[in-house]
Amino acid sequence: MAEKILDLKQAQELLLERVEKIEETESISLWDAVGRVLSEDVSAGHDQPPFPRSPLDGYAVRSQDIEGASKESPAELTVIDEVDAGHVSGKCVSPGTAIRIMTGAPIPEGADCIVGQEDTDYGEETVEIYEEIGAYQNYCHAGEDYKEGTRILTGGMVLGSVEAGILASLGREKVSVYRRPRIAVLTTGDETVLPGEALGPGKIYDSNLYTLVTRFISLGMDVVRRDRLGDDLAAAAEWIRLAAQEADLIVTTGGVSVGKKDIMHEVLKLLGCERIFWRIAVKPGMPTLCAQYQGTLLICLSGNPFGAAVNLELLVRPLLAKLTGRKDLELKKVTAVAESTFPKKSGVTRYVRAYYEDGKVRIPEGSNASGILSSMCGCNCLIEIPAGTLRVDRGDEVWVILL
Repeated sequence: MAEKILDLKQAQELLLERVEKIEETESISLWDAVGRVLSEDVSAGHDQPPFPRSPLDGYAVRSQDIEGASKESPAELTVIDEVDAGHVSGKCVSPGTAIRIMTGAPIPEGADCIVGQEDTDYGEETVEIYEEIGAYQNYCHAGEDYKEGTRILTGGMVLGSVEAGILASLGREKVSVYRRPRIAVLTTGDETVLPGEALGPGKIYDSNLYTLVTRFISLGMDVVRRDRLGDDLAAAAEWIRLAAQEADLIVTTGGVSVGKKDIMHEVLKLLGCERIFWRIAVKPGMPTLCAQYQGTLLICLSGNPFGAAVNLELLVRPLLAKLTGRKDLELKKVTAVAESTFPKKSGVTRYVRAYYEDGKVRIPEGSNASGILSSMCGCNCLIEIPAGTLRVDRGDEVWVILL
């Protein structure tokens, strides 16, 4: 009996059932924190700032000493000290006195406001104040950013540069994050050689290895193995056996159709893998083969460059979202108005490379064949064309998956 061809949703669900969120954690430097998933709530161990500080360059004074001050009738005060950021004045602002202060410096005792230096005569021994300032104006209170004990960051959030800065302001040199998924990538095919090698007769350079590996890296994954092999059944089986010892997910390209050189079916048998499915009702990338080997998922994608790239997004990316708990990795589907035509009939659900902006989507010029990668340059989405659609015309509303 012929093996059933699954639709995309069925295939996604079968695979998602077999992975769980990674709960292992590790402590890393803040320098490496951007893009990582925080594994703990983080609360403040101190007020920030830890002391009242000046928000500008000027003079720390008592507000009652400058009531009614103006350019015509300035208040004159005796300057008793000067304090810079990173230093503390040992003197107290008493009636009739002022302390020269710089941005970020602790506000001395006795002062309840800061007069900006542009509203003074810049005096050094005495200073004329030309503006009345109320109590606690131009005054940053201790704990203005956050108070001790306040929860600042929540476990499960993706850390960015702002969060790294907040952690640094807390005095944290390291942060606890969830371990990243470990991915192993193998491309196969006698016809391919790696960049830098001689391009012999009948050979092409292997783009799939670079497309997939760099995409995983851009999504924040840890690629632990990356290799290219010819159509060698035994070598491919041994590579997968070793990769499964360290990877959470193995992704291969090539060898999944029905030709003599489509070795992955035999590789699975040789390894004793549990076969999950072969073929999904999408174009490109229909001959996708999925299995499980000793608890590790094995996703064997089409060797066609665009087909491999599409199913990395459609099948593999949802797995990465579940492994990491990152909502931003989940597929996002929106509607858009087509600015291009696509005249081909779609017997199965078809995915077409395109560019989305402001609710509109256009298909780039050039071929949409699954073996063509160049026309995907600059594209940021896939148009989803349902099975049975005769054509897409300008002005049609279509579904778009954002990349």
